[in-house]
Amino acid sequence: MNLRTTPTVAETGRDLLRLRAELPGRVALVPTMGALHEGHRTLVRAARQQCDSVVVSVFVNPTQFGPGEDFDRYPRTWDADLAALAEEGADVVFRPGVQDVYGSCALGVTVDPGPLGSVLEGAVRPGHFAGVLTVVAKLFGLVRPDEAFFGEKDYQQLVLIRAMSRELALRVGVNGVPTVREDDGMALSSRNRYLDPEQRRTAATLYRALQAGVDAGPQGADAVLAAAHEVLATAPELVLDYLELTDADLGPAPVAGSVRLLVAVRAGSTRLLDNTRVRLGETR
Repeated sequence: MNLRTTPTVAETGRDLLRLRAELPGRVALVPTMGALHEGHRTLVRAARQQCDSVVVSVFVNPTQFGPGEDFDRYPRTWDADLAALAEEGADVVFRPGVQDVYGSCALGVTVDPGPLGSVLEGAVRPGHFAGVLTVVAKLFGLVRPDEAFFGEKDYQQLVLIRAMSRELALRVGVNGVPTVREDDGMALSSRNRYLDPEQRRTAATLYRALQAGVDAGPQGADAVLAAAHEVLATAPELVLDYLELTDADLGPAPVAGSVRLLVAVRAGSTRLLDNTRVRLGETR
C-alpha cells in the first residue's frame, strides 16, 4: 500500500497534467461520483494490485442525470471520501468542477453509445449513457490511464465503456470488479442511503430474486425468469422496470451457457440495479 497518508488533490486539468507526469509505472484510473463506500474501496484496491499508481476521480457528472433525477440531492461527502482514499493508498484524487470538465466553449460533441445505449437502463433513462461515455472519455483523455476500474453492479455501463475503449481505440484496459454486497446480499450503492428502513428491508428482495434465477439455471431461460419474477412478486412495493436475460455483451441470451440476469426496480423514488451471472442448462 502507498505510504502517503493523504493523496494529492488536483482540482484543475492543469494540476492533473503536472501530477500525472510525476506518476511512476502503469497508471490506473478509478472514476467515481463520490459518496464512497466499500464497493469503491474495492475498486481502488484492485487498481492498486494491478498498477503502480492510482488516480481516483470524484465528479458528480451532470450530463448523465435526466430531468427530475437526483443530481442536486446526490450525496456529496468530500471529507469522508478523501479520508477513505487516503486509507486505500490512492496517489492522486482528481476533483474537477463542471467548468473544468466541460469548458465554456464546448460545441456539444458527445459520445454516442449506439444501439446498446437505448435498451435496459437506456430505455428508462434516455441520454444517460451518452452522458456516462462522454465524461469517461474526457477522464481517459485527462488522466491518460493504462487501466480503468468499474464495478459490475452497473453492468450495462461496464459493457458500454469497454466497447467505447475498444472501438474508439482509446487504449485503456477496462476492468470489471465483482459487486460488493451487504450481509443480506444487497449490492452496495451510494443511493442506498435514500432508502428508509422499510424500503431497505424490502430491497433485499432484489438479491433473492437473482439467486432464485441462478438456482433455476439448469431448467433454462424461461425457468430463470419465472423464478426471479416469483420472488419479486412477494414485494409489490418494488416497481419493476425490467428483468432481462442477455449474453455477456447484452445481446440475446444463448440457449445454454453463461448469461447475465439484470434487474432494475424502484423503491419509492429510488432506483435500484443489480445483476448476476447465470449458467443456463448446466448444474453448478
